[in-house]
Amino acid sequence: MRKTPIYLLGLTVTALVALGLIVLCSASGTNAARLHNGNVYFFVERQFVYLGVGVVAACAATFFDYHRWRDNLAFTVLFYLAVVVLLAAVFLFPAINGSQRWLNLGPIRLQPSELAKLATVIVLGVYLDRIGWRVELFKRGALASAVLVAPFALLVVLEPDFGSFMVIACTAGLMMFLAGVRVWHVACVGAAGVLLFVVKLLSNANRMGRLAAFLGSDDADNPAAYQVAMARVALQRGGLLGVGYMQSMQKHGYLPEAHTDFIFAVGAEEFGLVFTVGVLLLFVLFFILALYIAHHAEDRLGRFLAYGMAFIIFFQACFNLGVVCEALPTKGMALPFFSYGGTNLVSAFLAVGVILSVGIHSSNNVKRRLKRTVRP
Repeated sequence: MRKTPIYLLGLTVTALVALGLIVLCSASGTNAARLHNGNVYFFVERQFVYLGVGVVAACAATFFDYHRWRDNLAFTVLFYLAVVVLLAAVFLFPAINGSQRWLNLGPIRLQPSELAKLATVIVLGVYLDRIGWRVELFKRGALASAVLVAPFALLVVLEPDFGSFMVIACTAGLMMFLAGVRVWHVACVGAAGVLLFVVKLLSNANRMGRLAAFLGSDDADNPAAYQVAMARVALQRGGLLGVGYMQSMQKHGYLPEAHTDFIFAVGAEEFGLVFTVGVLLLFVLFFILALYIAHHAEDRLGRFLAYGMAFIIFFQACFNLGVVCEALPTKGMALPFFSYGGTNLVSAFLAVGVILSVGIHSSNNVKRRLKRTVRP
């Protein structure tokens, strides 16, 4: 495989990160000043620290031979168990905004559900690769895969974090399909996941309020309806070319999550439709390049890992943009490389690192085989 797509993927991610920092610098100022003693750059400064950690993590993942996940099974099992323990540990900490999603370790706050998304790809990728043709058997393919993912899904939905549950469930379904699990087998285990999701959703008043807002509720006391309305105003004000950098009005207390879940609305307000289309095209380009790398991977494990990691980032991006544009119900899902948050940013860089690892190691192995072939 040629390395051009690998370089282009790196440049695309760099462009997304640069745009994200530019928008965050504007979107976070008001909330930063209000929450952190007038320091308007608090969130930007922290994001640069997270960015540094993310770049180091991406480099480590890039040069880590992904075959070791399969060859050193004990290492993969320990990673799996560690993520399960971290997910369970969140229930030892007090709830924030009605959810127990974070590990508060002094100045550091971790969100294990972000690691669970990556672990879903790695653990399922290794398992599905190792069982080979047995994926067609219901017990070895669909059922065993569902059992592996179940601790992640159950603990995440209990937090509750419906967005992460959707990402984990959809990613698991995609990987089973790619591995050759029979479609009706995937549908059977998927139906159980949908049932769990619906039951938990119906019992959660906050999420039902978000769904009501999406369906057209004009309840003035509904926070979800308010946020969507403010995002709509931001998009309308932005027009074609935007109102100008740092000139957003919605970030001044009108849009509560201006620097996190609704940061895209601030960017659209300040830079207009040009920004909106540009960001969408960058994410599409990222996805296409990642799919190319996955398609040209040297083995099944590489394909599983690259496809899965690409899907996680692209799915979250599409869902976030859909929420801001009122195409989907409101859900607290970050926009990769844009939204403020350490765990989300580092996880996104780890996903990119895994994709690059697949591309680089596949390319290098092909070159070595060619040299052995032409050697006299």
